[in-house]
Amino acid sequence: MSLSDSAVAVMLPTADASRAQEFYEGRLGLPHDGTNDAGETLFRLAGGSQLVLRTLPDAHPSPNTAMSFAVGDIAAEIAELEARGVVFEDYDQPGFTTVDHVFDDGSVKAAWFLDPDGNILCLHQTG
Repeated sequence: MSLSDSAVAVMLPTADASRAQEFYEGRLGLPHDGTNDAGETLFRLAGGSQLVLRTLPDAHPSPNTAMSFAVGDIAAEIAELEARGVVFEDYDQPGFTTVDHVFDDGSVKAAWFLDPDGNILCLHQTG
């Protein structure tokens, strides 16, 4: 089996597992798969992949996008997530400006939001 055929586990830090679970399950709608023997909170992702939240008292988010969800209709996904209380980031920098939360360079559209621990998450739509 090659790595290109393997499911992926995305591991993110959290300082508060119950707050993170409310966000990922309640606001993003990810199916909660319980906890593992290490006490990490698990969520099911497409293709057999998994989100693993590791509780760390001194959790520090990455300054870069930690996870991006490929979507078919970014505007519809933004509207649905906003209705559930997700707040999207907006940017206005030279060469990098969002309109209605979306950056569009002609080949990809993307929108970013933060989880309760400051991890940067993204929606992206190609084509």
